Amino acid sequence: MKKFAVIDIGSNSVRLMFVADGKVLYKTLKTTRLGEGLAQTNRLKPQAVERSALAVAEFVSKAQSDGAEQVFAFATAAVRTAENGQTFVERAREICGIEVDVVSGEEEAELGLLGALGNRDGFVLDIGGASSELVGRTDGKTVYKRSVDVGVVRLKDVCGRDEKALKAYTRDAVKGYGHVPLVGDVYAIGGTATTLASITLGLTEYDSARITGAVITTEEMQTLSDKLLKTSVEEIAKMPCMPTGRADVLAGGAVWLTQIMHALRISKIIVSDQDNLEGYAIKKGWMDGV
Repeated sequence: MKKFAVIDIGSNSVRLMFVADGKVLYKTLKTTRLGEGLAQTNRLKPQAVERSALAVAEFVSKAQSDGAEQVFAFATAAVRTAENGQTFVERAREICGIEVDVVSGEEEAELGLLGALGNRDGFVLDIGGASSELVGRTDGKTVYKRSVDVGVVRLKDVCGRDEKALKAYTRDAVKGYGHVPLVGDVYAIGGTATTLASITLGLTEYDSARITGAVITTEEMQTLSDKLLKTSVEEIAKMPCMPTGRADVLAGGAVWLTQIMHALRISKIIVSDQDNLEGYAIKKGWMDGV
């Protein structure tokens, strides 16, 4: 079997996907918060660069020990927007020899669309750590594609868990999407969406098969957002299926997702565990689409 791995270097987490014979065998992640403080300084912190680069090195080693013939890595908003983003690229190359592909916001949107929908029509919303992408395809053609520099780590840095600040900030930020020609279903990808889906489903263990296809209405999202704002970070961290490092940013992510749904009149989202990791592999021709 041909084996390879893809590493996604995000603003909140570094993720690894291992593929054998065109099938995803596993995904795993480490929350390294590469985008920490980026909202205030537009620079990556040295300690954030180091812990994220070490996570990449660890994943490269794991993938190779599991038989990967090649390991590919791409980075998103934190690296592409930071003044010193190249510092991370150089550090990753130095400690494990990997060349990091820094993708643009539009390319990140395309990867999410390809990973979640393949060649099918629909819209895909990806809420990340430092940016959020929305992209749509109708009649086989991309009709909308935009990346807005708002994500869960940025929201935490700017607003903390202050409800009034979060709602005001996201109410203004959603205007960045402008007019969106929504047609058909809207799919949501990324850690915020999958974690909220696991809560909505009442899962005690993460189940990719159940999360993919889970539907959350605007009303359900609003209720969940309000509940999370009233729940302490410590209590959120104790919830089943809560990834390490997600508890302190989840409420902000829920507020942002709720705001998008209200502003764009999205009545429901369909959550997908297939995302830009699969999209990157498909675009490079290493695996087939969904």
